[in-house]
Amino acid sequence: MDASAAATPLHLDFYGFLNRLRRPGAADLVGAVKSFLVSFSLYAPDAESDSRRVQDFLLTMERTIKQHPLWANAPDEEIDSAIEGLEKYVMTKLFDRTFGSSTEDAKLDVEISEKIRLLQHFVKPDHLDVPIDLQNEASWLFAVKELQKINAFKAPREKLLCIMNCCQVINNLLLNVSMTTNSAPAGADEFLPILIYVTIKANPPQLHSNLKYVQLFRRREKLVSEMEYYLTNLFSAEMFITNINGSSLSMKESEFQKSMQAARFANEVGDPYSVPELAKVDPPIMTRHGKEIHLGGSNKYPFMERDAEDLTREDVKMLLGLYKQLVTKYTRLSEALRRHSLDEDLLIHTARDLTRRVPSKSIVKDKK
Repeated sequence: MDASAAATPLHLDFYGFLNRLRRPGAADLVGAVKSFLVSFSLYAPDAESDSRRVQDFLLTMERTIKQHPLWANAPDEEIDSAIEGLEKYVMTKLFDRTFGSSTEDAKLDVEISEKIRLLQHFVKPDHLDVPIDLQNEASWLFAVKELQKINAFKAPREKLLCIMNCCQVINNLLLNVSMTTNSAPAGADEFLPILIYVTIKANPPQLHSNLKYVQLFRRREKLVSEMEYYLTNLFSAEMFITNINGSSLSMKESEFQKSMQAARFANEVGDPYSVPELAKVDPPIMTRHGKEIHLGGSNKYPFMERDAEDLTREDVKMLLGLYKQLVTKYTRLSEALRRHSLDEDLLIHTARDLTRRVPSKSIVKDKK
């Protein structure tokens, strides 16, 4: 584990660095940082080029700080703390330019997030071949919460710490199981499937952009050992989710597609404020029990052409869940409309009362 990443509290090394830069003797360092930030605007945004500039600047500043009077005879830990503070300061200033800067990154973020929203409806640990004795949904929730924090930070180090904390929760759980069962410690074959499942449960915002940002702008010398292992595994989890299919989940492809379609339907039903897109052509018409039913594409409603005897137990469970969601949303919407109606009636009555109390212009004029 990167000792410096956890040993020094984030706020201490950052604000300690800023306080030292406020000293008169740090004017040359402040000038160098400002010049570097200004120079960035002279180049067209490019993730790879921006990464090289940042990495080169941090290396140059590390050598400069080691020789600077303000850090004379300072131990390596203090120098490292200063560079950590510098990285955070620089990347916070450059965040809007360097994070998710391309339209392709933004597109991938949306696609991955939407796919995860569908997978959340039906993917279970068994689909990822997680052994029963390693399944611990309650404890995995802590890992989920850590991963969901990643977008709350701008510094690459802090984002990486969210990843590290998530992975360490998983590792500790695996270690506890091995100690309890007197079995060999779990390896990557057990760790990665659980991380994939945790990622699906968490659906961290802008997953692709966050991983790319950490990879490009975290100091190279810090992306080693345990940190590199965790980041690489999360990249693998992202790749798995991006390319997921039936065989990935030990399912028939037809069953996988059916589950994805049902999840899309569930998401549409679950959002009471979503407005379906209007079809550019007349939707197809089907007849059921002598009545015409207009459909905006039969794939949108996977159970419309099914008979009761064709439904499986899983179909019934899914339909019951959708029914409960629909009733809940309908009840809330009805209550909101009722309250809106009451508020509107109250407003009308209040306006009428005010009208009665305020004399008209003609009456006022006559009195004059």
